[in-house]
Amino acid sequence: MPEQKDDVKELLHQLKLVKEEAAQIKKRLSAVGQDKEKWFNKKRDISSQIKEKISTVKEAKGERNSFTEEVKKAKEERDTLNKQITVAIKEIKRMKDAYKAMAEKHGVKGNPADIKKRIERLEYWLQTEPMKFDKEQKVMKEIKDLKKKYEEFKDVQQEWEAVVAKSKEIDKLKKRANEYHRVVQQAAKQSQAQHEHLLVDSKEIDELKKSEEEAYQKFFEYKTKFKDVNAELKPKLKELQAIKEELDSHNVALREEKQQREQKTLKEKAAEVEEKVKQRKKLTTEDLLVMQRSQNKKTA
Repeated sequence: MPEQKDDVKELLHQLKLVKEEAAQIKKRLSAVGQDKEKWFNKKRDISSQIKEKISTVKEAKGERNSFTEEVKKAKEERDTLNKQITVAIKEIKRMKDAYKAMAEKHGVKGNPADIKKRIERLEYWLQTEPMKFDKEQKVMKEIKDLKKKYEEFKDVQQEWEAVVAKSKEIDKLKKRANEYHRVVQQAAKQSQAQHEHLLVDSKEIDELKKSEEEAYQKFFEYKTKFKDVNAELKPKLKELQAIKEELDSHNVALREEKQQREQKTLKEKAAEVEEKVKQRKKLTTEDLLVMQRSQNKKTA
């Protein structure tokens, strides 16, 4: 059956060509698949960076809002104290005017606080510094005169002490107001720093989102290419399968033809050997093997 052999030869040629074509397509498919995975991994990495940045931004917002709230509360406290200071200053001005009027009424001048401080300094000096007798007498006389002068303020002492007490109150209020003002400045500075960080991080997130979108578009592009190349490969694989199945069917036919030829040849040789036996001719080793094979065939 030479025609059948020619068909098999043609099928083997087709098989080789289709295999080469399929191998080229698979190579392209592998390259596209690698590019697809590369852009998918890049998009995933960028998404992870965005997630971390968003977490950082949330923390920074929380800290900024906390500092902003601190500024708000500190400002309220400071403003309340400043209002109290304003009221106290008006009040001490009225008290000083009342003291001044009372001092004029009693004919006293000067500042009793300054006189008292001078007395205290001189007494301390007298106790701690060695000095000549005449110098000591002079200091003692000055102390006596100052005490006499200080005594003149006894009729206005109450008014003066009220002024002093109010002055101390104002100093305390100013100190507290200044403390709250420092809190306002520090918290506002920290709030601004966090806000600036937020702006930088938000800008980076926007840029990362652009890169993420670009990576996704690239991934989608190669995913589409992968589908197209894979679609191109499928018919080639089907064609390969069809050729292999056809070759298998031809191989069965060829095997059957071969078996038939072998059986025919065995019968012919067996007949020749039987003829030799009838003619009592000498048998060769090959003749004996043919007889054995023919006998086995009949038994089977």
